[in-house]
Amino acid sequence: MTKTAAQRFPAPALDTLPDDIRTRLLAVQEKSGFVPNVFLTLAYRPDEFRAFFAYHDALMEKDGGLTKAEREMIVVATSAANQCQYCVIAHGAILRIRAKNPLIADQIAVNYRKADITPRQKAMLDFAMKVSADAQRISEDDFAALAPHGFSDDDIWDIAAISAFFALSNRLANFTGMRPNEEFYLMGRLPKT
Repeated sequence: MTKTAAQRFPAPALDTLPDDIRTRLLAVQEKSGFVPNVFLTLAYRPDEFRAFFAYHDALMEKDGGLTKAEREMIVVATSAANQCQYCVIAHGAILRIRAKNPLIADQIAVNYRKADITPRQKAMLDFAMKVSADAQRISEDDFAALAPHGFSDDDIWDIAAISAFFALSNRLANFTGMRPNEEFYLMGRLPKT
């Protein structure tokens, strides 16, 4: 297995990065024990790195009507549909941890309609998938399908924005040949010892 962050674009050396980006990468490394390849790959373009992660954090780290695990469900389902190996593997690991469920990410990546999730979460993913693959066909019927599940307008915006943002992320990961870190594969699958 390749040890490079991405097959096409070289990851810059940590000591060559702007201070704010180097500080963020070191903080992530301290917390997780490694630097996810998305950070290394996107550091190739510092201004875009900052913009990408500012929007990522605004969508994925906020409190609201969607849990952090549900936000990750959206990423895993739409990334699988977009055939993004990096995001399915990396966010699948995060989903397993946030949901405290070692099976959920695989179920959602393969076929969320058969996953062990609630009807509310299935409606959320139906909408997310339509935004990801067929957004020009979104209609009032799609909003009406969400209404019985208690999603607020802000929740619906979050579902759509996460789907759209990760469509961008999926395409960046695919065109750069970004590789999932090996550490992601086992995260959240086995109890901590």
